[in-house]
Amino acid sequence: MESWQELLRKRSLASLDALVAKFGAEHFPDLDRLREAARNFEFRIAPAMVDLIKSPGDPIWRQYVPDLQELEVHDGLVDSLAEDAHSPVPNITHRYPDRALFLVSPVCASYCRFCTRRRKVGDPSKIPMSQLESAFRYLEQHSEIRDVILSGGDPLLLSDRRIEDILKRLRAIPHLEVLRIGSRIPCHLPERITPELCGILKQYHPLYINTHFNHPDELTPAAVKGLGLLADAGICSCSGCSRRASGRTTSTCAIRWRAPSTSAPRSRRGSRSSRRCGAGPPGSRCRTS
Repeated sequence: MESWQELLRKRSLASLDALVAKFGAEHFPDLDRLREAARNFEFRIAPAMVDLIKSPGDPIWRQYVPDLQELEVHDGLVDSLAEDAHSPVPNITHRYPDRALFLVSPVCASYCRFCTRRRKVGDPSKIPMSQLESAFRYLEQHSEIRDVILSGGDPLLLSDRRIEDILKRLRAIPHLEVLRIGSRIPCHLPERITPELCGILKQYHPLYINTHFNHPDELTPAAVKGLGLLADAGICSCSGCSRRASGRTTSTCAIRWRAPSTSAPRSRRGSRSSRRCGAGPPGSRCRTS
C-alpha cells in the first residue's frame, strides 16, 4: 500500500503538460498564455481532486487549474489581509491582541488558485522553516496571546515528528490556551489522516482543525473516514468555504450542509458526526459534518 507521501508524489498533476495529457489539448486553446498564468503561482492538484474533476470547467477544476483571467488583474492588493504589515518576526502575524497566526509550512497538497497567500505559499524562502525559533520566542514573550493558528502552506504536510515537536513546544507556553491548525488535508489528501497522526494530535487539546470544503463532491468516503478519525481523537473539525472559488450557487451551498435524508428518524448517539469532543468544554459535542 502506498504511503501518503508516495501517493502525493506519484499521482498528483504537477504540470500543465500533465493536465493537457489527461484531459486533452482541445481544452487548452491558448496554452502559451496559460503557461504564463501558471508561472505566477505554484501548480499541483492532489490525486483526490484529480479524481473528482468530471469535466474541464467544473467546480473542482475551477479551484485548481490556472485561468487566463489571472493575467487581467488591474487592481487589488498583493497582501489583501495585510498579514505582512502585522508581522513582527518571520512566520508570525499578530493583528488581534489575543491571537496569532503562525506559518509553519510553505507547501500544500493542492494549490488553490484563489489563495490569499499566493505571494509566498510554495516558496520556502518566504515561509522559512529555519526561522521558527524567533516565532516561538515571540509567542513566549507575549502573554496576551492565548490562541495560535498554525497555517502555511499546510501544516499537516509536515512529518509526524515535526508536527509533534511544534505542538509540544507550543503547549509548553503557559498562556497559550487554544491551538488551531488550518488545513485542507482532510479534503485534498485524506490518506494523510492516519491513526498515528491522530494519536499525536489528541495529546495537545484543546486543539481544533479549521478545514475547508467548497463543494459536496469533496466529501468523499476517504474524506469522511479521515474526519471520523479526527473525531475519534476528540478533535473538532470546522469547515470554511469559498462559494466564488468554485462557482457554487446558493442551492449548492445548501446541499453541502444539508444532512442526508433518511426514510426514518435516526439517533445521532454514538455516531461519528456527534462524537464527544475533547477540545470543548465538558459535555460538549463535536460535529464533523
